[in-house]
Amino acid sequence: MSRVCQITGKRAMVGNNVSHSKRRTKRKFNVNLFTKKFYWVEQDCWVSLNISAAGLRTINKLGLDAAIKMAVEKGYLNA
Repeated sequence: MSRVCQITGKRAMVGNNVSHSKRRTKRKFNVNLFTKKFYWVEQDCWVSLNISAAGLRTINKLGLDAAIKMAVEKGYLNA
């Protein structure tokens, strides 16, 4: 599974490692992702999501139902 947040759509960014001599090599900046289970009251079931820290803040702010609806309409989550 790719490292993409299912609520916000955040994914890894690409940048450079810069050494002391200013030599640049490519690297990845990964997302702060973790798997978390939520109880979805409207559907009366448990939902497991790969979610970033920013996605967790979004769920805390909007609520699980509104956050999932937003993610589905933006295409981040297939439900």
